[in-house]
Amino acid sequence: MAENRGKQEFPTQHQPRPGSEHKMEPKPKVKGEWYKGSGKLQGKVALITGADSGIGRSVAIFYAREGADVAIVYYSEDQDAEDTKRMVEEEGRRCLLIKGNVGDPQLSADAVKRTTQMLGRLDILVNNAAHQHVQKDLETLTEEDLETTFRTNVFGYFHMAKEAVKHFSEGGCIINTASVTAYKGSPHLIDYSATKGAIVAMTRTLSLVLAERGIRVNAVAPGPIWTPLIVSSYPTEKISEFGKDTPLGRAGHPEEVAPAFVYLASRDSSYMTGQVLHPNGGMPVSS
Repeated sequence: MAENRGKQEFPTQHQPRPGSEHKMEPKPKVKGEWYKGSGKLQGKVALITGADSGIGRSVAIFYAREGADVAIVYYSEDQDAEDTKRMVEEEGRRCLLIKGNVGDPQLSADAVKRTTQMLGRLDILVNNAAHQHVQKDLETLTEEDLETTFRTNVFGYFHMAKEAVKHFSEGGCIINTASVTAYKGSPHLIDYSATKGAIVAMTRTLSLVLAERGIRVNAVAPGPIWTPLIVSSYPTEKISEFGKDTPLGRAGHPEEVAPAFVYLASRDSSYMTGQVLHPNGGMPVSS
């Protein structure tokens, strides 16, 4: 686990969207070899979107280590998805792969149906899939980009939540991936930051709507984390400096974020709903 301040630097690289983890250098750290499972999610089933790589992959591995079977939804990166499946199965749990675009409402219905049919139940939904595209200024933000970002990052979260709660019993939970940009903004991630702000508001609102059913809704707002989203959206010349503006002086890795998702899915957080956790390298935010 990378802990030292300012020790991380990434070589210049760029990939076409959505990016492939198996082509990244260095590879994101996702397994958390230091993390010991203790059965916190034993017998549970989790559906995680965007789990072929990055944060979603790490969450799938940590959930499996805690005893959960996992269904992962991914967009197009078959090799990355197969790699995630192998890593989950190495933890002794089942993994179901579901390919499709979370912006399509029908995918949500199909994914939840397949998960409950193949894995027997559904207890945890992690809305994590995201679309990000760096913009030079407001005038370059096209209608198509705006719609794609909101359809993936906001509409997709709503559709998945709407379908998942039909199968939740009391104790079910939804965890949404927000971002530090929801709190600090970003001059180059205009539409992305707006969607992440919407996710924070969505989390708080759904937590009120679903509280009487015993369903908790929380979020995690990571800071700069080394994932395929970065190498497929940031300008090449910015990659080597990624994350250096944090108080810890480096970007984080997915395995440094996944424990927050374990906490919010387990009984450890049974008295938390409508809240946001901030693994962001020490960047101050106001909630």
